[in-house]
Amino acid sequence: MSDLGSEELEEEGEKDLGEYEGERNEVGERHGYGKARLPNGDTYEGNYEFGKRHGQGTYKFKNGARYIGDYVKNKKHGQGTFIYPDGSRYEGEWADDQRHGQGVYYYVNNDTYTGEWFNHQRHGQGTYLYAETGSKYVGTWVHGRQEGAAELIHLNHRYQGKFINNNPVGPGKYVFDVGCEQHGEYPLTDMERGEEEEEEETLVNIVPKWKALKITELALWTPTLSEEQPPPESQGQEEPQGLTGVGDPSEDIQAEGFEGELEPRGADEDVDTFRQESQENSYDIDQET
Repeated sequence: MSDLGSEELEEEGEKDLGEYEGERNEVGERHGYGKARLPNGDTYEGNYEFGKRHGQGTYKFKNGARYIGDYVKNKKHGQGTFIYPDGSRYEGEWADDQRHGQGVYYYVNNDTYTGEWFNHQRHGQGTYLYAETGSKYVGTWVHGRQEGAAELIHLNHRYQGKFINNNPVGPGKYVFDVGCEQHGEYPLTDMERGEEEEEEETLVNIVPKWKALKITELALWTPTLSEEQPPPESQGQEEPQGLTGVGDPSEDIQAEGFEGELEPRGADEDVDTFRQESQENSYDIDQET
């Protein structure tokens, strides 16, 4: 939803300037604090400089939206809050009438995005929280899309790997709270790119297929895009908490929906939970203007 386009210029010389009550400079320009009603029905109350909105002000659109924050030469620039007609809002930095810098977007479905913006789009490092499930994406965004190294965190497990066009691709791993990791990959598939409105995340209809390869003990993860090497084997290594009684990781345990070796017997319950949650939370797709 656009927040641009209805803020008309209030410079002197227009045929219909609406109404203005406030301070002026020696040449008659709006300068200082004032209140204005624009010809289109919008209103502005705040600071002016040489006939333009400049400094702190509140702009109310006739459609119910409003902006409270900084202006520079009639444009939203600096810190500001924009409240949209549907009740969603953005709080953060602006540049040249665009969401730009650090900011938080509160969506109408109670999802939130906290992080970097560039040219009105999620871009850089950011966290998207899905209110319905409690899952969250923590990682890199490029022009409004999940792209790059990231974690997709669920209630009792998390996925760590690379994302392209809002979907996990290539090598990665699932880390379970019971104390083990399942390594594998998402085979690359053709993804179509397109432009979308700035809206809350939606669930994908097609779930990328996970190919499990092996089980290992927990290892420190860093956000790299290269395939991770399995940790070296060592004699007498302390078994991580939660793996007591787990069988040999080399045992092949087949389960519906997976290919290759799956997790040891002690992790079956969590992996079943992971498969169910993956269908419910499946690699939530971003939409952005």
